[in-house]
Amino acid sequence: MANIEHLALLQAGAVRWIEWRTTNPQIEPDLSTANLQKHNLRGANLQGVNFSRVDLSHALLVRANLSYANLSSANLHQAKLSEANLSAAHLSVANLSQAILTQANLSQTTLIGSNLSEADLRGATIVNANLIGTDFTGANLRNADLDAAQLNRAHLCFANLIEANLIGTNLSEANLYAADLVGAYLYKANLEKARLHKAHLSGAYLFKANLVEADLTGADLGWTNLKGANLAGANLRDTNLRGANLTDANLTGVNFQNAVMPDGTKNDSD
Repeated sequence: MANIEHLALLQAGAVRWIEWRTTNPQIEPDLSTANLQKHNLRGANLQGVNFSRVDLSHALLVRANLSYANLSSANLHQAKLSEANLSAAHLSVANLSQAILTQANLSQTTLIGSNLSEADLRGATIVNANLIGTDFTGANLRNADLDAAQLNRAHLCFANLIEANLIGTNLSEANLYAADLVGAYLYKANLEKARLHKAHLSGAYLFKANLVEADLTGADLGWTNLKGANLAGANLRDTNLRGANLTDANLTGVNFQNAVMPDGTKNDSD
């Protein structure tokens, strides 16, 4: 339960809240389970606050400092978090569906099992974040920086990852059905057993990526750089590989049935 005094201070306005936090830096505010729906907390110092199970749906949190905050199981549906600092925050099982997180800092943030479906994360920094099992269905991650993020078993169906930085990212067993990865950077990314059925990877950089047993059925890999990639056991049936670079790639056991090969010819073998 929220601390009544802490909640009253927050609701007293930005000036009162800032004064109290400045004079009491040792206190960790407890606002858990509070109803802060539609609250205006633009630019507020909320570092380290306990927001567990709080309702912040439709709240205004633009440029707010939420670093190290506990937002586990919080409701942030359609919250506005543009340029907010959420570094090292805990958001496991939080609801961020349709939230606006453009240019937000989510470095080292924990979002295990959270719902970010249809969220706007364009240009967000999500480096070294724990996103295992997170739902990004239909999310916009264009130009986002996901360097070394953990996206094992994450749901990225129909997600926009155009020109996103996914260098060294772990996407093993992730669901990327029909995801848009045009021009994405996936150097040494782990896509083992990932589902990339009908994904758009034209012009993507997959140099030395791990695609062992990945499902790329019907995917567009036109002009993709797969140099040195490990595709052992991958399914590339009906895949477009026109212009793709497969130099030094491991193609052991790959299914190329009906695939358009790099030279533009179609592989009609069964």
